[in-house]
Amino acid sequence: KGVTTYATEGAIFVTGAAVQWLRDGLGIIDHSADVESLAATVDDSGGVVFVPALTGLGSPWWDSEARGAIFGITRGTTKAHLALATLESMAFQSRDAIDAMCVATGIQLRTLRVDGGASGNDRLMQMQADQLGIPVERPVDRETTALGAAFLAGLAEGVWPDLEAVVASRAVDRIFAPNTELKPFADIAHQQWLDVGVVIKPHQRRVERHADDTARFQALQGVQIGVVGHHGNAFENIRRLGDGVQHATVVGGIT
Repeated sequence: KGVTTYATEGAIFVTGAAVQWLRDGLGIIDHSADVESLAATVDDSGGVVFVPALTGLGSPWWDSEARGAIFGITRGTTKAHLALATLESMAFQSRDAIDAMCVATGIQLRTLRVDGGASGNDRLMQMQADQLGIPVERPVDRETTALGAAFLAGLAEGVWPDLEAVVASRAVDRIFAPNTELKPFADIAHQQWLDVGVVIKPHQRRVERHADDTARFQALQGVQIGVVGHHGNAFENIRRLGDGVQHATVVGGIT
């Protein structure tokens, strides 16, 4: 009706798919919904931090080459700790994307409205509210994508007279209020997540650089290289030898 509406979007590559990985890849749960009851058997993640960069990191990091990692594992770590760390990673990633949106637009959210299968997880929704410090609102009908398409079609055909009528028809199932007393602890947990993320990307780059170096060395005519360990100076020595290298083994940085 002649009104321009703008939206911001944050694409997170792996959230609910991380739960599917626990089910299909690791086999620690039989059904995706089981992750909530499994995570409920522990009070915290036991220091475990899971970065589910199984297909890279999306908004706001935009690094398709990043890879997943699990930090903080001890002999006391159980599948329940990993299940809870997986739920936490979903809340952390959502917070990262939402924080970026708020910075970009200068608009602070008052309420987060959620939908989809993961929104049925009460513990995740409470963690999300605690992370953001705002209420999280879950609707009765969680298939919001399909519902939105129906609303647009209905508006065009006059089923609803205006957007106000559409908003009024929305039914809320539950509102998760943030626990203000836990906000400092939520911020500490999120900072730990950010610190781990900072570690992963440079480390991944180092691994890739060494792999590239090895591939280049092997491409040299007549060169056969076995690498045990790695060290920058050792690689530099091999580079200096160039085509004259017939065999070089790198052990603890000594050639």
